[in-house]
Amino acid sequence: MSTWYATARYSRSTKSLRRLFLDEFAEDVAGASVGSSMGSARAEKLYDRVFVEYGDDSVAQLGGVHLACEQSSQLLAKALEWGRLAAYLEQSTRYMRYDSRPDGRWRATVPPEIVDTQLEQRYVGLLDDVFTTYGRMYETLDAWYRERFPQEPGDSDFVYRQTILAKTCDTLRLILPAGTRSNLGIYATGQSYEQLLMRLAQHPLVEAREYGDLMKVELRKVIPEFLKRVDVDDRGVAWSSYWRDVRERTQELAAKLTGDVEPELREEVNLVDYDPEGELKVTAAALYAASDLPDDQLLQFVRGMQPGDRDAVLAASIGMRTNRRHKPGRAWERTQYRFDILCDYGAFRDLQRHRPLTIEWQRLSPSFGYEVPVDVDAAGLRDGWERLMERSKETHDQIAAGGLLDAAQYAVAMGYRIRFVLQMTAREAMHLAELRSQPQGHPTYRRVAQAIHREIAAVHPAIGEAFTFMSHDDVDLERLEAERRTERRRGSVEPG
Repeated sequence: MSTWYATARYSRSTKSLRRLFLDEFAEDVAGASVGSSMGSARAEKLYDRVFVEYGDDSVAQLGGVHLACEQSSQLLAKALEWGRLAAYLEQSTRYMRYDSRPDGRWRATVPPEIVDTQLEQRYVGLLDDVFTTYGRMYETLDAWYRERFPQEPGDSDFVYRQTILAKTCDTLRLILPAGTRSNLGIYATGQSYEQLLMRLAQHPLVEAREYGDLMKVELRKVIPEFLKRVDVDDRGVAWSSYWRDVRERTQELAAKLTGDVEPELREEVNLVDYDPEGELKVTAAALYAASDLPDDQLLQFVRGMQPGDRDAVLAASIGMRTNRRHKPGRAWERTQYRFDILCDYGAFRDLQRHRPLTIEWQRLSPSFGYEVPVDVDAAGLRDGWERLMERSKETHDQIAAGGLLDAAQYAVAMGYRIRFVLQMTAREAMHLAELRSQPQGHPTYRRVAQAIHREIAAVHPAIGEAFTFMSHDDVDLERLEAERRTERRRGSVEPG
């Protein structure tokens, strides 16, 4: 913590960090012994001086905390992962079965809004049906995959077992309800946690608001100074109230103005907005740092260039990419694309993690239908699948009929489709499309990533051509090659 104090003062001093600490902070920090009331008072006084004198937000970016957020519903996980300036690691549905009952309960959240009502009984009945059926389907599908994809001679039992596990779990995750629980790790600065807690405080879901209170208690054990403004009436409370007011007013107007308008049919992925001059603007942006011309003059200059010369500039800005992690620079952020997407909630959960882009999503409901994986049909499980999807819809509708539209989302199976927008620069689109199209990815988001690339290439061929690490291959066992590589790397590391 002493380093943080000195770093905060650093921005207003000509001294080196070491000299600054010795001259101005060492005595105070030495007197602030752990566990003493005098030490706590000294530390708080020191913090207040630095926090007030040297800038609220920039100072709050200097301290970071790891926080384990356990037993979160899928809905809460998306609320926790909303912020851009944090790191998240979410428990995968790919490597764990969901038919066990830790402490005698399914791994799913019962929305607090329906506890101790008849709706709770109906929802719990859905959970019993889903997770029990999940277990039966798992055994059937696991055997079906083993028969269809026998173990190859060069693969170890571990590689084969993990590959079949991932394939089976990937397929079956779509029958799990959005109330299914997950664990989530977060690393963020004090400023990011402050924003997160204020967002949770006005969230429409009771689970999110209650979880925010729990997070506040834990975070105040280690970074109490950073969270002082959260509960202040004219700061954090006013900020949360502002967000709540905006949300409620917008929802009211949307219901009034668009409530009777039927959604038109659309493809799974739709490019709804782009700049026709996007390639010209990226070319001009690529020349900007290497020239001394004003931005608008450069764009006009590029408009008059020969096509071959423009292609040469774009090629130079891309360079020789030897793997997909080699990305062009910020000049490629000069143009943007906005996509309207309608895909299953399971795939949305993965795509939502691309935080640098702009994403907005609608309330999850059964309105847009659901996915039936081809393998489910081929393995003879379609009837059971459709029965669960229908029960999910019925339970959602029963909860929604009680006026609890937000809480009704917990009952919706992840195989149901959700509508959302992704707005991203060419640079971020390259990252998303190449990463999510890789063979080890889930079939649905691979399909979305491939469609995003095709749409971009259709309007900006030169930019689309630069996505050289796209994968359009058909893959049966998505995780097989990845598991093989992991085992090779594991074998190359000598025990310590």
